[in-house]
Amino acid sequence: MMKKIGFLVNPIAGMGGFVGLKGTDGVVDEAVERGAKPVAPVRAGEALDKVDRSGFMFFCCAGPMGAELLEDGGFDYDIVYEPASRKTTGDDTVNACRVFLENEMDLIFFCGGDGTARDIYSVVGDKIPLLGIPAGVKMYSGVFAVNPRVSAELFNRFIRGELDLTDAEVMDIDEEKYRSNVLDSRLYGIARVPYEKALIQHPKSIFTSESDDECKRRIALFAFEFMHDDSLYIVGAGSTTKAVFDALGLKKTLLGVDAVKKRVVVARDLSEKELLALLDENPKTRIIVSPIGAQGFVFGRGNQQISSRVIRRVGVKNIIILATPSKLAGTETLLVDTGDRELDEELSGYTNIICNYRMGQRKNILSF
Repeated sequence: MMKKIGFLVNPIAGMGGFVGLKGTDGVVDEAVERGAKPVAPVRAGEALDKVDRSGFMFFCCAGPMGAELLEDGGFDYDIVYEPASRKTTGDDTVNACRVFLENEMDLIFFCGGDGTARDIYSVVGDKIPLLGIPAGVKMYSGVFAVNPRVSAELFNRFIRGELDLTDAEVMDIDEEKYRSNVLDSRLYGIARVPYEKALIQHPKSIFTSESDDECKRRIALFAFEFMHDDSLYIVGAGSTTKAVFDALGLKKTLLGVDAVKKRVVVARDLSEKELLALLDENPKTRIIVSPIGAQGFVFGRGNQQISSRVIRRVGVKNIIILATPSKLAGTETLLVDTGDRELDEELSGYTNIICNYRMGQRKNILSF
């Protein structure tokens, strides 16, 4: 039986990531002024390239919210919603999903971030399964595949009836607080998703305990020792990397990317463009990052400023990953989604993770 698929793209999703805005809600114009380019159409197109062509019909939104991509991909589709202008908003997502609900879609296949998932869920709840193509900055929800190619694989298997549905958390954060270094996340509901354990990302988890804090302190002491050289250190977000700054007596942008040289902050809350400019002046550079708890993403979630171009300039061998033992125990595998498939493959494989003072654990990084 032919399945009815609601297809929706949030054209502005993810635009704030590369320019250091930690999201796009309410700051689209600023993102464009900083040089941001659309991310979601590229990510959605990458998924559509891998989608099989039988067993379903797409029902979509006009223009950049879906129809343009389906037209370019040579798909058959029906337009069921037209936004008032090309400058779309969350209201367009909500209104489109009301039409999807009225027409009893079998699945909503969408491209965006947590805000998009939240808007969709506010209308359909658990009445229609969701499958997200990841294109946002943070993406803490469990409705997204680990990358666009995998979203297509899950889609194809759903159409063939090979996957069961399971519950997945829809989460979002207050982006204004996030841009001010305050992480305020909230659970908005439980959606239904086509599920394959290794291919759907886990919701973010936060690991805190007295022993965990002590491990962060010991990791920081080790970093204090090796960061005395003349390398530039690009340091990603998170409480573990913040502990490194605490050990250095420096103030960290908790949810941003900062740069340190000779134990002095060179620049704070950097964009991709600013990082590339620093690399022009500092050929000897290392990257320090910590994976997102439970999700396991090292690159591609919340640190898009450290882009594939930045990583290639620095070199894969100059990446240092920090994580406490409890975080590693709660994270089955580490993942990368830089948007550059060849680079993802270079980053994959068993890697040493610093997890205590002069101690490490071997952990496998996967690319799909």
